[in-house]
Amino acid sequence: MTSLLTHFEIYGDDPAKLAQFYAGLFGWQIEKAPGVDYWRIQTEPKSGNGFDGGLTYRPVDGPGSWRNYVTVASVDAALAQAECMGASIVRPKTAVPRTGWYAVLADPQGNSFAIWQADTTAFPPPEPD
Repeated sequence: MTSLLTHFEIYGDDPAKLAQFYAGLFGWQIEKAPGVDYWRIQTEPKSGNGFDGGLTYRPVDGPGSWRNYVTVASVDAALAQAECMGASIVRPKTAVPRTGWYAVLADPQGNSFAIWQADTTAFPPPEPD
């Protein structure tokens, strides 16, 4: 049996504002489901190949979380845009040698996530003497 990851959820105190944040940052299509406090997220609505999820109110006890990585064209550009939109940088742009770059952010309501840019030339800068 194959165990595919099929869904993700983002929790917040004001899901409608988080929906605007993620739609603006990543271009995701997010719509409120009729009759419930749940927002459906389509990460790639045109091709249908995206990884879909949801957004809702944070449970009272607050769940532990998994780190989700979102592929972006440019980590630098996404970091700049996210900060302008109220996110904070938890871990700055970091190289995974000869593989890519990533950074970890917290959205305006404190949920952490990572962004990823593939780059076979990625390498950490040399350490100063």
